[in-house]
Amino acid sequence: MDFTIPDDIAQLLNDLDQFIEDEIKPLERENDNIRFFDHRRENARTDWESDGWPNEEWEDLLREMRRRADAAGFLRYHLPERFGGSDGTNLGMAIVREHLAAKGLGLHNDLQNESSIVGNFPTVLMMELYGTEGQQAEWIPAMLEGRAGIGFGLTEPLHGSDATWMETTAYQDGDEWVINGAKRWNTGLHKATHDFIFARTSGKGGDAEGITCFIVPTDTPGFNVEFMWWTFNMPTDHAEITLTDVRVPDSGRLGDEGRGLAVAQTFVHENRIRQAASSLGAAQFCIDESVKYSRERAPFGKPLSQNQAIQWPLAEMHTDAEMIRQLIRKTAWDMDQGTDPLFISDKVAMCNYRANRLVCDAADQAIQTHGGIGYSRHMPFEHIYRHHRRYRITEGAEEIQIRRVAQFLFGFSGPRKTSLGPSFASRFNSVQKGAPASWLD
Repeated sequence: MDFTIPDDIAQLLNDLDQFIEDEIKPLERENDNIRFFDHRRENARTDWESDGWPNEEWEDLLREMRRRADAAGFLRYHLPERFGGSDGTNLGMAIVREHLAAKGLGLHNDLQNESSIVGNFPTVLMMELYGTEGQQAEWIPAMLEGRAGIGFGLTEPLHGSDATWMETTAYQDGDEWVINGAKRWNTGLHKATHDFIFARTSGKGGDAEGITCFIVPTDTPGFNVEFMWWTFNMPTDHAEITLTDVRVPDSGRLGDEGRGLAVAQTFVHENRIRQAASSLGAAQFCIDESVKYSRERAPFGKPLSQNQAIQWPLAEMHTDAEMIRQLIRKTAWDMDQGTDPLFISDKVAMCNYRANRLVCDAADQAIQTHGGIGYSRHMPFEHIYRHHRRYRITEGAEEIQIRRVAQFLFGFSGPRKTSLGPSFASRFNSVQKGAPASWLD
């Protein structure tokens, strides 16, 4: 097996580095834009008087960064060529996301906003796979050009990971659908023109089928943003919304009626593996910065780096990072080979929860290694911790990810379901019902 980075991806990394130095770093330093990344970052980014929304100057800067990245041919890297992309691979995206995050905080890659010189466009690919020809012609250019912003309304006040139990409903009235319910952590609502709303249209709670996705204009009567949730890391773009007799034409339905969860899960693997790669890169940044500092800081007449209390936790994390890196790249490569999700879903879950846990531990250790200044906002570690801590809950809570691994391990689902055969409990019950005792062997 060849573990070297493919030549085309290695060249892409070099090109990205040069682009950052030539275009992005100068922009970052203009007009005191560095305030969005230094110790002033949270205040500079947040409009505290407007319910904690992102500051308009901050969003303008992000838009300019994306404009330059798009003009340079980087922003749409992973999109199909017909959308102006380069047909980028999952392996390529994993390597790029790690590489950019490992550079630390900066305009080149601001994970708090999921904004990067190499973009991630899940809603575009959802539209490509499930939209009608008319919807694709209308929505994909609008999304890519920034004329349309799409929120994602799946989670509810009483239901998060258990999406099949959602209580938002929709019924058909002529050629329209009428939606009633509520959504929580509805991301992107501070600037969204439309919202992907998932609602039960048939079946009962717990059924995987019977949920439908609708494209709802945010100015529709009955669509109300009640408030924005203020979070561990500000600013916020997470809304609590209610829907009261919201009417949407049938042409506003995305995908088949009752198959909305397939729409929601379209990008699960790709998104989770890329997010894991970003967490890995940020963790490696924390480790590397801690090593540099410990070699320079010399209390009691010798560098901190000579103390095993400093060496060992960083060495352990560096080891974990190397192992997670190989699993992420192998899993991304498998995805590119068209491997059935049935056979790699557990690997994606492993990558995601272990990388997210690692970055939180690495940021915490970086704070400890740097001492007092590590605890200050003049260093980036508190920001990294506050941002990445969310991913142990979002993108599938780590408990959900571990459960997925356990399902595959114990044969409750996945490829081992057949090979492991019935459980001991079911075999024992069979004997109780008169099956031969040899069945227990």
